[in-house]
Amino acid sequence: MINKSTIKSSSNRKELPLDDQNYLLLEYPDYLTNGGTKKVKVKDLGMKFASINSFFMDYLKEYHIPAAFIKAQDKKSLKFIMHERLPFIVKILNLIDKRTAKIFSKKEGHSLKLPIFEYHCGTGRDTLVSESHLVAFDMCSIEDLKLINRICSKVNAVLKSFFERRGEILAEVNCLFGKSENKIYLVDDFTPKSLKIMPQNGDNKSISPYKFDTPATIRKYTDHLFNVMSS
Repeated sequence: MINKSTIKSSSNRKELPLDDQNYLLLEYPDYLTNGGTKKVKVKDLGMKFASINSFFMDYLKEYHIPAAFIKAQDKKSLKFIMHERLPFIVKILNLIDKRTAKIFSKKEGHSLKLPIFEYHCGTGRDTLVSESHLVAFDMCSIEDLKLINRICSKVNAVLKSFFERRGEILAEVNCLFGKSENKIYLVDDFTPKSLKIMPQNGDNKSISPYKFDTPATIRKYTDHLFNVMSS
């Protein structure tokens, strides 16, 4: 059996004590953990991560996507329905990434006719698993997995359309799920760590969604995503 406590989210957040109504509070700090335990601090990062995540959670709920998000508690923390997180990440790819390009002899960065769904137990290298792994190790039932895939398809369609109208391509996004009273909910992760967008016209090549190694690169892409969201 896989130890669920060892599987970490792609999100940069920490859980806070429950409030008096038994909701879960999640706070986004002003740093990202990069390369193990190294923290890269960026001014107002937590506020922007929380703002971007709450915006897209509310936006997706308008399309009747089941999300555990309730509301923003303050500038850096969000309130969710109390839930038990499922110990895997669904990565949705709309462009061919480096690993896929190498395996199938395709050109990296080309658009996919249909999105690829990948399941990851963690955020490092060599975390890719199959649907069979998730079911065999009792991480998810077949029925729940079918529902999760349907939700991911809808999330991808809604977000692709949102960004296309703003001149951006949704390259990839990570979806995380939780269960509450035996119901599946979307619980993360619509932050710059997960949402990877690129301009349709190829401009702003200096703003990379994949470079998160310095305060400058983190701030640059976060601000870009924040501005696109606000447009």
